[in-house]
Amino acid sequence: MRPPFTPRLFTLETEHGKIDGPQFMPVGTRATVKALTPRDLKEAGATMILGNTYHLYLRPGHKLVEKLGGLHRFMNWDGPILTDSGGFQVFSLSQIRKVREDGVEFQSHLDGSKHFFTPELSMEIQASLGADVVMAFDECPAYTGDKNAVAESMHRTLRWARRCRDYKLKSHQKLFGIVQGGMFPDLRQECAEKLATMGFDGYAIGGLSIGEPVKLMHEMARTTAPFLPKDKPRYLMGVGRPEDLIVGVAAGIDLFDCVMPTRNARNGQLFTSEGRVNIKNLKYAEDHRPLDVNCDCYACKNFSRAYLRHLFIAGEILGSVLNTIHNIHFYLSLMRKLRAAIVENRFDVLAPSLYNFSDQVNPEQ
Repeated sequence: MRPPFTPRLFTLETEHGKIDGPQFMPVGTRATVKALTPRDLKEAGATMILGNTYHLYLRPGHKLVEKLGGLHRFMNWDGPILTDSGGFQVFSLSQIRKVREDGVEFQSHLDGSKHFFTPELSMEIQASLGADVVMAFDECPAYTGDKNAVAESMHRTLRWARRCRDYKLKSHQKLFGIVQGGMFPDLRQECAEKLATMGFDGYAIGGLSIGEPVKLMHEMARTTAPFLPKDKPRYLMGVGRPEDLIVGVAAGIDLFDCVMPTRNARNGQLFTSEGRVNIKNLKYAEDHRPLDVNCDCYACKNFSRAYLRHLFIAGEILGSVLNTIHNIHFYLSLMRKLRAAIVENRFDVLAPSLYNFSDQVNPEQ
């Protein structure tokens, strides 16, 4: 039987503006959304973007960013910014790491230098960066069926979350707790409920899209969301195929991010109203049509599929730029359509047809 649709509208107010959810946040890992200028992002309709604590700590350094006026001024973005805690990168990019109760020792993926991240250091970095939304430092375990190991990790995340909550951030900053618990619904429920008692400004669902089957990922998102406070924003971290966003919105989740639209754009995979297009395919060599006739982005209004393919095959930088403009525009346009459908009380009709993935949006259980 299909799980019920529970989409909702949610507005998050920040010092640098408001975010109307459900909303997708483009990822600006190193203080830039790859291949795009802030003007491109504004034209596409982006309101909130992400910065990466781990990467900005290693290069150029959070103290330098703070000295230069904070992340907003540094990258010339006047809208809201969310920074992650660095937890996922510490666990995913470091081949050698040692987890202790007070934090994690790891080697930089850049030069092999040793570093030690604690919840307090993660808060210090994010305070220096000056982001509007700050994420608690968490432990993101690998996909595993070892429930005891996941439970131990989840309880450590809870202890670290309390330490993050007790750290004094800047007055304008909001702190989100992160729900872990692997693929075990009871652990995720426990984590969500205990985080809620700590009184965060918002709550994120972490530890998904790390190798588990898609249906299981959807199940965990739907299972976790109802245990998060209804009066606080809900954020599904790092999950971002278009069909995943639709499933997340259906479950009542407000915020999403993923590198997929930008990364796939650079690899020649584009998202359209008729499905995915691999622009490198020879069949587009003489295709004079726009990439997506239903899209009004700069790339679709001005260039043909044949030209986009030429740029990709020739390795021209402009290809990455135009492809990324389109993919980000597509994602943000999708979210606008979903918000409109909620307002007009027709989400259950529109959602399954938006991306031709009705079997993903309406999974049988």
